[in-house]
Amino acid sequence: MQAFIIRNILQRLLLLFIVSILAHSIIHLAPGEPSEVDPSNPRMKPEDIARIRAAFHLDDPLYLQYAYWMRDLFTGELKSFKDSQPVLPKIWRKFLNSLPLFICATLLIWTFAFPAGIHAAVRRGAVYDRSSTFVAYMLISIPGFFLSYLMILWVVDTFGVPVIGMRTFGMENAQPLFQTMDRVWHLVIPSLMSAALGVAVLSRYVRSQMLEVISQDYVRTARGKGLEEDTVIYRHALRNALLPFVTMFGFLLPGLIGGSVIFEQIFAWPGLGRLGYHAILERDFPVILTLNFIAAVLTLAGTLLSDILYAVVDPRVRTRLEGEE
Repeated sequence: MQAFIIRNILQRLLLLFIVSILAHSIIHLAPGEPSEVDPSNPRMKPEDIARIRAAFHLDDPLYLQYAYWMRDLFTGELKSFKDSQPVLPKIWRKFLNSLPLFICATLLIWTFAFPAGIHAAVRRGAVYDRSSTFVAYMLISIPGFFLSYLMILWVVDTFGVPVIGMRTFGMENAQPLFQTMDRVWHLVIPSLMSAALGVAVLSRYVRSQMLEVISQDYVRTARGKGLEEDTVIYRHALRNALLPFVTMFGFLLPGLIGGSVIFEQIFAWPGLGRLGYHAILERDFPVILTLNFIAAVLTLAGTLLSDILYAVVDPRVRTRLEGEE
C-alpha cells in the first residue's frame, strides 16, 4: 500500500508539471495582453507600458516567463498585473469567502440526494419515483442562472430583504448576533441554488446504482432469509452501491475553485470563482495561472484520495495491490 501511494504521488507530480506548462502556454497564446486592458486610459503612456512589461517579464521568451512564474509562485513573490498585490494572499482571502458556500452546497447535495435516490429506487414506478424523476430532470434542464434570477426576484418581492453579496449594507455596526444572522441569510439562497443541480444529478445516479444492486442475487438471498427491508437496503445493498461514489468524492476538492463561478457572479459573492472570472476579463495572467495550478493540485489530490479510499473500502483492490508489492 505504501509503495502504491508513493508511486501515485510521483506520477501526479510529473503530471502536474506537464499541466502547468500546457496551461502557461495556452494562456499566453490567447489574444490580447495585460497592457491592452485599458488602452483608452490617458494616464497610460508608452513608457509606462514598457515599464510594466519589463517588470512582469512580458518581453521575455515563454520558457523564461514560465520559470519566473514558478519561482515567484513558490517564493510568495508573485504579484497581480491589476493592482500589484501579492497573488497568494488575495486567493487565500477569496478562498475563505468561498469555503462556507462550498461546504453548505456540498452538505445539501449529499444529504438530500442519497435519500431521494434510494427511495426512488425502492419505489420504482410509484408516484414518488415518477415525481422525483420529473423534478430532477426539470432542475437539470433549467439553467442555473435563470433559476437563480427567479429565486432572487421571488425572495425580494415576497420578503423584501436583500440577497446579494455576503452581508447587508450598513450591518457593519450592528450587534454580533444580527451580523451572524445576516451572514447566514445571505448564505442560504446561493447555497440552495448551487446545490439544486447537484441534488438532481446525484439522486439520479444513486437511483441507477441502487436499482442495479437491488437486482443482485445476494439481495434476494437476504430477503429470502427474512431480514427486514431496511436492513437489506441500508446494510447490504447500499454499502455495495456506494463504491462508485468514491470516485465522485475525490472530485469534490476541485469544486473549491470553479464549482460556483456562475452563482458567485450572480449573487456578487466575493469568492474564488468570481476572482477567476474577473481575472480572465482583465487578463491578469498571474491570478489565472495560479488558480489553474491550484485547481490542478486539488484535482490530482482528489484522484489520489479516491484511489486510496478504493483500496480501503474494496478488499479486491487491496488484495491486488498487496499482490503487486
